[in-house]
Amino acid sequence: MSKFFASVDEVTARLSAAGYLPSTDIATAVFLAGHLGKPLLIEGPAGVGKTELAKAVAEATSSELVRLQCYEGIDEARALYEWNHAKQLLRITAERENWDSTRDHVFTDEFLLERPLLAAIRNPHSTVLLIDELDKADVELEGLLLEVLGDFQVSIPELGTITAVRKPFVVLTSNANRDLSEALKRRCLYLHIDYPTAELERAIVRLKVPELDEVVAASAVEMVGALRQLSLRKSPSIAETVDWARTLVTLGARNLTSGVVRSTLGVLLKYQSDHRVAIERLALLDPDAGDKDAR
Repeated sequence: MSKFFASVDEVTARLSAAGYLPSTDIATAVFLAGHLGKPLLIEGPAGVGKTELAKAVAEATSSELVRLQCYEGIDEARALYEWNHAKQLLRITAERENWDSTRDHVFTDEFLLERPLLAAIRNPHSTVLLIDELDKADVELEGLLLEVLGDFQVSIPELGTITAVRKPFVVLTSNANRDLSEALKRRCLYLHIDYPTAELERAIVRLKVPELDEVVAASAVEMVGALRQLSLRKSPSIAETVDWARTLVTLGARNLTSGVVRSTLGVLLKYQSDHRVAIERLALLDPDAGDKDAR
């Protein structure tokens, strides 16, 4: 992957062209991951752009994106590979041969069902492998990943060891709901992404929603920043900030009055308890308060 990014500045330029505005830390981590051929483990709150970064790298490098979405209970058959047992049984029944002669016929590529990890390893083209929300999976999946991430190979008992024809650019994401193993972390470069600075988030909003008035955009980002300072069950993500900006454009809002904020809080906050906290702490209950401030 190093040939795609000759410098940190090039990472910044190409990711920006793909619609992702990276900080210097992010651009540096992406450059080093590609240059060193190491997986990039990204931790941070939900909604700060971890998954979007992997998508942007794929777009910026004209690579195929292969995504493994993790969840509780995901196993080898869903992450790596499994055999098409129904098709194997049909072949065995049709041939009516003894097992020794049939075995070599049914354990071949024809009956192998690739899952994301194996698909990324075997893909001869440029690939970005996204292992998303790894902290949601059981610890056993991390053990499965050690061979894949350490040696970029997969061992299949019936076929032997399959080594990557072309190493994928690997991005692992975690919301840090649980600690990942030290063995896994040793194989990765580490990047923590937090909510962006107000300046960067304004730039993101202006990039994604250029039709929004610049003053309103600045006020919206300031409001979102204030909400993130509260004790909420779920703070607004960057994507929700962008959605709110689009909402304000749709409503034709020229000022960020408290009435507008109250009526659109559902775009930013997804729990009733968070609505109550926001209204109480940010004085949004009085519809005249924001209007007076705007004047």
